[in-house]
Amino acid sequence: MREHNPIHFSPQRWLALAAAAVALTGCTMTPWTDTWQPYRPSTPAAPAGSVIAGYYRVNPGDTLAGIAGAFGQRVQDVASWNHMAPTDTVKPGQVLRVAPPPAATSITPPAAAAAQPGTLAWPASGVVVAPFSAGKTHGIVIAASGPDRTVRAAANGRVVYAGSGVKAYGPLVILKHENGLITAYGHNGKLLVNEGDAVRTGQPVAEMDTDASGRATFEFEVRQNGKVVDPMGFLPRNGG
Repeated sequence: MREHNPIHFSPQRWLALAAAAVALTGCTMTPWTDTWQPYRPSTPAAPAGSVIAGYYRVNPGDTLAGIAGAFGQRVQDVASWNHMAPTDTVKPGQVLRVAPPPAATSITPPAAAAAQPGTLAWPASGVVVAPFSAGKTHGIVIAASGPDRTVRAAANGRVVYAGSGVKAYGPLVILKHENGLITAYGHNGKLLVNEGDAVRTGQPVAEMDTDASGRATFEFEVRQNGKVVDPMGFLPRNGG
């Protein structure tokens, strides 16, 4: 049984993942009934705990590939921005640039289209126990309403990240879809897909974990053109 501690989540891996750049910017997590709080990126010279957009402070258990994936970047790019090799090991407390330097930004991502209910399918049979709150959370928490703990793909797509390299999210699956959409499924108990897999709507991608209160839950997040959006705006209104 896991206990969630306080945790911010956007192509190649998080946006191969398509320019989510800093969509998942750092956070710590309180129990699932509380809200997710963003990872607070910090400047290399800033005191411990303070961070600015575009940077990420490494947590114990993080890997360079996992961090790159969570921020929607290629590991080769993140390594280059930080004068590292893609295979280098990162250390807790180390501050990494996770967004392109200003001079490297050449195109403006297209504006996000209005959310359309039904664009995505419900990723599980369950109920929302922690809703989305703009500026405070990055997704919703879904708890199983019965014995079925299966986490399913919300739309056709491809697995751009599957692993536990981003400690704040636990076992994490990230899918890239059409129209600039990315979905993420965090704090799972077991992953059922691998990076590079093509998935269909409703295909099992993970199994829920058990939270501190004994419920089977997981975190569901959506990015559109790299921006955090309320998943409820894309899900059918009749619930999961």
